[in-house]
Amino acid sequence: MSESLAERASQPVAELALTGDLAHPARLTVRHLRAWPQHRARVSFECATSGVRHHRFEGPLLHEVLSGAAPAFDPVRRKDRLRFLIAVSGTDGHHALLSWAEIDPDFAGAPVLLALSIDSSPLDRWGPQLVLPQDRCGARHVSGVDAIRVDGGYAAWA
Repeated sequence: MSESLAERASQPVAELALTGDLAHPARLTVRHLRAWPQHRARVSFECATSGVRHHRFEGPLLHEVLSGAAPAFDPVRRKDRLRFLIAVSGTDGHHALLSWAEIDPDFAGAPVLLALSIDSSPLDRWGPQLVLPQDRCGARHVSGVDAIRVDGGYAAWA
């Protein structure tokens, strides 16, 4: 049974907060995220409880979205971005931590997605999903991403 326009309009729209060491923190919906170039990935995750799962995801690259928020990299320090961490949390209670170097094309360049659809089903109401196609296990997959924090507070290590 399809939903009417009035029913769709009355339903809440998922939103995620980009915070941390950013020049342009933001609150984004799936609709906002569609403004970035969309990438596709066929992913197989090995799940401990349900075996191998196969899905098709589409959405912007995490690197492109976060770069648009202008992380506070020190332009004087050539490799300053390597000290930045990315914390992702979702409405499903899962959390994942990535390093900037994992997603940066100058380093590992992993094609990490903020998926806006799974198997051609849109995620507008539930929010984007963090998808790491390079991970064998889906443990860092986060559904309903509601917060992403970029943290460069590790300058003391450099």
